[in-house]
Amino acid sequence: MKEIAIVDIETTGFQNQGGLIVEVGIVGLNLETGTITDEFEAIVKENGFGEKHAKKPYGWVFQNSDLKYEDVLMADGLSKLLPEIQTILDKYVLGATAFNKQFDFGFLKSRGLKIKELPCIMLTAAPVVNLPPNPGFSQAKWPKVEEAWKYFFPNTAYKEAHRALDDARHEALIAHELYKLGKLKI
Repeated sequence: MKEIAIVDIETTGFQNQGGLIVEVGIVGLNLETGTITDEFEAIVKENGFGEKHAKKPYGWVFQNSDLKYEDVLMADGLSKLLPEIQTILDKYVLGATAFNKQFDFGFLKSRGLKIKELPCIMLTAAPVVNLPPNPGFSQAKWPKVEEAWKYFFPNTAYKEAHRALDDARHEALIAHELYKLGKLKI
């Protein structure tokens, strides 16, 4: 069976600016059938998480999703959950991907996770979705999840929840479309 993992995380900002992981979601995607299986969902708290993460520049996720600062305060520590996450990633022998793989996997690998990486969904989708280039660039703009969704599923409305498991489910559907087109090489 051809199955891969799709990973999504929510954070309080960019890693190089001190952002922390606040939620992890993982789904399995059967590339032959398109079946999606929920594998992992957890709100997590990392060491150093505090009030500064509830406001600018860190609090974006709390203003743009239904995730609450208090939910993270009450959550299990990420380090406690890393062995379980690693076991799930290891189960997918073909590997794992994410919509913006560099962002998500950058955080996760810096926390010690080992990931057999597959091509990035966003970068694979860019030439297919073919959005106009950003000013000063010649290549197609990297699509946001909602832009890729609109391309592949124009008759199904979708607003990104910015919640890890929900986002991973939708990103898996996009990945499956790319796979069926022969664009996502596994």
